[in-house]
Amino acid sequence: MQYQRETLAMKCAGLTAGQLKERAVPPSDMSLLGLVRHLAEVERSWFGNVLNQEAVRADRTGRVPGDRADFDVADADPDEAFAVWHAECARSRAVVDGLHSLDHTVDFRGDAYSLRYVLTHMIEEYARHNGHADLLRERIDGATGE
Repeated sequence: MQYQRETLAMKCAGLTAGQLKERAVPPSDMSLLGLVRHLAEVERSWFGNVLNQEAVRADRTGRVPGDRADFDVADADPDEAFAVWHAECARSRAVVDGLHSLDHTVDFRGDAYSLRYVLTHMIEEYARHNGHADLLRERIDGATGE
């Protein structure tokens, strides 16, 4: 899990605010900064709301009521986005550290989720988005590699 987080951070390293906001693969509205904001929300949702049984709403809403604004980065502050992401990752690690078994299971909206399921899902979520980050970064400045 931590390797996947570090991979995203590496894909974003050394870029300007404008480059982080760049939607480099049209027609997608995805950007590296949008991925960071999205994954902060995913961390909050799965580790906070599901595993820790909190009722934490999304940090950002879209311009249209009910829409999420993870990828609406025109006015986003990269430093703030990374601070939120790092804080959510730290909270997630704390939640995991507080559980004593991968088989720890919680009920969320009528479905049972184990820590094992959530970690596996999150690794998959990050891996998919790190693939997107690879393409975005290569289009921005040609950088490739793990």
